[in-house]
Amino acid sequence: MSTKPTTTDLEWTDLDRRAVDTARVLAMDSVQKVGNGHPGTAMSLAPAAYLLFQKLMRHDPSDAGWTGRDRFVLSPGHTSLTLYVQLYLAGFGLELDDLRSFRTWGSKTPGHPEHGHTTGVETTTGPLGQGIANAVGMAMAARYERGLFDPEAPQGASPFDHTIWAIVSDGDLEEGISAEASSLAGHQRLGNIVALYDDNHISIEGDTATALSEDVLGRYEAYGWHVQRIEQSENGDFDIHALYAALKAAQAETERPSIIAARTIIAWPAPNAQNTEASHGSALGADEVAATKRVLGFDPEQHFAVDTDVINHTRALVERGREAHAAWDKRLQEWRNTNPERAALFDRITAGELPEGWEGVLPVFEPGKDVATRKASGQVLKALGGVLPELWGGSADLAGSNNTTIDASSSFLPKGNPLPEADPYGRTIHFGIREHAMGSAMNGIALHGNTRVYGGTFLVFSDYMRPAVRLAALMKLPVTYVWTHDSIGLGEDGPTHQPVEHLAALRAIPGLNVVRPADANETAIAWREITRRHGANPAPHGLALTRQNVPTYEADENAAKGGYVLFEAEGGTPRVILIGTGSEVQLAVEAREQLQAAGVPTRVVSMPSVEWFEEQDKGYRESVLPPSVKARVAVEAGIGLTWYRYVGEAGRIVSLEHFGASADYKVLFREFGLTAEAVVTAARESLDAAGR
Repeated sequence: MSTKPTTTDLEWTDLDRRAVDTARVLAMDSVQKVGNGHPGTAMSLAPAAYLLFQKLMRHDPSDAGWTGRDRFVLSPGHTSLTLYVQLYLAGFGLELDDLRSFRTWGSKTPGHPEHGHTTGVETTTGPLGQGIANAVGMAMAARYERGLFDPEAPQGASPFDHTIWAIVSDGDLEEGISAEASSLAGHQRLGNIVALYDDNHISIEGDTATALSEDVLGRYEAYGWHVQRIEQSENGDFDIHALYAALKAAQAETERPSIIAARTIIAWPAPNAQNTEASHGSALGADEVAATKRVLGFDPEQHFAVDTDVINHTRALVERGREAHAAWDKRLQEWRNTNPERAALFDRITAGELPEGWEGVLPVFEPGKDVATRKASGQVLKALGGVLPELWGGSADLAGSNNTTIDASSSFLPKGNPLPEADPYGRTIHFGIREHAMGSAMNGIALHGNTRVYGGTFLVFSDYMRPAVRLAALMKLPVTYVWTHDSIGLGEDGPTHQPVEHLAALRAIPGLNVVRPADANETAIAWREITRRHGANPAPHGLALTRQNVPTYEADENAAKGGYVLFEAEGGTPRVILIGTGSEVQLAVEAREQLQAAGVPTRVVSMPSVEWFEEQDKGYRESVLPPSVKARVAVEAGIGLTWYRYVGEAGRIVSLEHFGASADYKVLFREFGLTAEAVVTAARESLDAAGR
């Protein structure tokens, strides 16, 4: 571990020092004006953030989405002002009025950074640990992107080489997800990620000694990271030259991810608030703000004061960014000239387009054959993989069960890995038994851009992923979850592995589309629709797939509408409608046969995705579920919470309102009353209740 970085060529002027002090003052003023927020860390991190934005990062404030840019992740999102102030100083579009409206309705400066809301914010952070895991995903995506477009280039010579910078906190590193993600990064030898650890020894409950005592850098060294530590300068602030040297050394380390621990004093240089837990999440108070301004040489009577020469100095980054962008464009053109086919692929992918005829590769399954939807999904993935090189993904150590392997001979693993299929640009990601990190790394991959990612595990383990899934929905990220073993139908593994409440709980997440196909053909149509939506209508999608075989029906394009008439009533207008999803559609079909034989015209509606169905216009929805038909039954092997709004007062739900058991799946369905006979009984009860 290096503790004494070498001297550097850093140019650090009085204007730079004043810009850093201005950042501290703006952080104090912003929190003081609104009366709440987190000033302390933004004050102490101001020199580090300034170094990154002004001296180290390759970015262009006039084009924040430039492909060739470095990425910056603020993992402790509570210190959002650390980022907002730098975006203001650098010229990314924030102005003083945006800082004045910090944490208020309609502002560009919400309490935590929100991707898509504020220009220059690469990811939504706040839930601790998510940011560093996003950064790991971004680093993975950067490597895969390089493999798509420029795999033969020497290290550092490709226009697709860039750095993922992150600031992390004690809180991030205490959260379990950071351990999962950091272990993965070390295993993958992601040399394009640099994390600065703000080791300020303060949490909400006081000194971090209350809860943290391990050797953090020792832990990261064991993960396989390059580690450094820098100490404070004599006055308690950052040693700027030491910090710069450490960051440059970390960027130069391309064989391992890097972390730098920096001992900081929260709220430095506030005379009384520094090094206190109060400064973490509370306004300093007018007196302390005034006192701190005096220490820094600012007029305590002025608020949001920025000298013209300071802002002119920092916004010179706009022109430097354009110059860096232009230089990159020149390198990219040189690459285009020698790689015309890859350039065409790059143009298609960056435009969000799909290759001509891609739908033609999707399999159509023969009706009448029993096929598990997880198996059908695997076949579809392999077909898509043949025409979409940007599509990649894997599983949390369940690839054989999830059927998520596009190419078994090509694993995304670094140089030096002993496995014969190891390839730093491989198609198949081995996330390991790290579901939470997988979910958040997928978010980072999607945020990075230029690839399409999926990840698999058992549906019951979506619980481990849920915080990342929620953030994917919040950010409208086009990630796809392959959640197999979707019910008690997985059988003998028992209630610990059998999802019961999960479908309803996942459907409760706004913006997440849950898709539970009834059969192999619905599975293929679902994948096609998800693939189409990636660019034009991005959102996370969760496929819930069966372990057991289920009957295959005729393909119907209306499956892409989320709900459709699978079998129409015979002998007149339907008297009852049976709604099913997944493996329970077959129960509705069998029940229909019995009801039809008894003279009851019965319609079967397959509803693979409630969310997609709700997107359709009222006319279509009512054509599938006519308001005049009050007798309805919904059947799903999980809690019935989803279905009350569809069956109405006279309707009935055949569901599972308790945990499962260990037995053959056919026994479980019979013993728990998930049978065609139970659906028929429920239909007759609903008919009676509807007065029909």
